[in-house]
Amino acid sequence: MKILLLGKNGQVGWELQRALATLGEVVALDFDSPGPLSADFSKPQGLAATVRAVAPDVIVNAAAHTAVDKAESEPDLARAINAEAPAVLAREAAACGAWLLHYSTDYVFDGSGDAPRGEDAPTGPLNVYGLTKLEGEQAIRASGCRHLLLRTSWVYGARGGNFARTMLKLAQEREQLRVIDDQIGAPTGADLLADLSAHMLRTARSDASVAGTYHAVAAGQTSWHGYASHVIDFARAAGVAVKVALGAIEAVPTSAFPTPAKRPLNSRLDTSRLRSRFGVVLPDWRHGVDRMLTEVLGR
Repeated sequence: MKILLLGKNGQVGWELQRALATLGEVVALDFDSPGPLSADFSKPQGLAATVRAVAPDVIVNAAAHTAVDKAESEPDLARAINAEAPAVLAREAAACGAWLLHYSTDYVFDGSGDAPRGEDAPTGPLNVYGLTKLEGEQAIRASGCRHLLLRTSWVYGARGGNFARTMLKLAQEREQLRVIDDQIGAPTGADLLADLSAHMLRTARSDASVAGTYHAVAAGQTSWHGYASHVIDFARAAGVAVKVALGAIEAVPTSAFPTPAKRPLNSRLDTSRLRSRFGVVLPDWRHGVDRMLTEVLGR
């Protein structure tokens, strides 16, 4: 099997290079990869030539415009990367008979209520990022290509910056912190997504009936405040010198931190379809976070 991986240097893309290697030959590219193959999602039409040159059995798209606030001021670029580029990949996948695995987001929903959303729940994005990701989904479905579309949320990785690293840094600099407590979701590791992706692709290659949209997040739920508290408690127990005192992490509403892009309050996703069709068990979010922190802290 030949796999074309796009967005190889992102958090999920980095883990995919490891996970997909068990399936076959991986041609891994990023927007700045040298050589004749273009993977610049800001220029979507160049992607068609890349797909034709590689002639893959599977295309895995881990590239995206994920700067949520910045997308509000550059909607054309966000649309090119999140919607137009996936549309090109989907058309090429349909033409050559390849599978397309693509990642989307809970931001396609409006974040109302407090129940986990299923794959068929009505969408209603609140910002440019969510809207362009939804447009990418729609283009993939309309293309008729065989696809696996994974919606996820609150993604982190041990490599690169993430929320946990930011909280650790602030906890070592400040005696008090203020963290949002009315946005609820499940921190989901890039390594978990990569392993799920490899498992799903292996199944899909022998059973085309599993094609479709799936919600893929770690089990359980928390707020950003709960997430931060867990991270700092873990660091303190591991012997990291933190300034912030016990009980000195103030829980505040989203309105305390105005941002250009409106965020959904409810990022809960129902993963029963994924678990049932692929026979997987999704670990509690704390399991992956603790593993990532152990790596980050060198403990």
